Amino acid sequence: MAAVTPSLLQSDIDELRTATVPPQGHWIGGRCDFGSDGARLTVISPIDGQAFSSLAAGTSSDVDSAVRAGRAAFEAGTWSRAHPTVRKQALSKLADLIERHALELAVLGVRDNGTEVRLAYRSEPLSAAGSFR
Repeated sequence: MAAVTPSLLQSDIDELRTATVPPQGHWIGGRCDFGSDGARLTVISPIDGQAFSSLAAGTSSDVDSAVRAGRAAFEAGTWSRAHPTVRKQALSKLADLIERHALELAVLGVRDNGTEVRLAYRSEPLSAAGSFR
């Protein structure tokens, strides 16, 4: 049997699997938005059938706001006209952050969809970090 890497210690997994996950919103225009009508979707873990967070439900108005914010950001050119080396640095920094928080992200995914933790660790955050690189 392969040794467990320090980032996959059972004690760390146990702590994360019961951590409070605050209500989540949409990221629109550089800020968290909890939706135009305040409606929520409860997130229930398939592991134990218990609710562990909630998400902003989102409306067509929220989608329109996100599209407008995305268009404004594109037109501003901060990203769309940035030099490729600047974009590479930003994407590499994002990949570093994902890797730094890989176990947290993997356990959150496990809580959300019931995936086995080692599989989730390799195939979700680490794969995403690789894609950003």
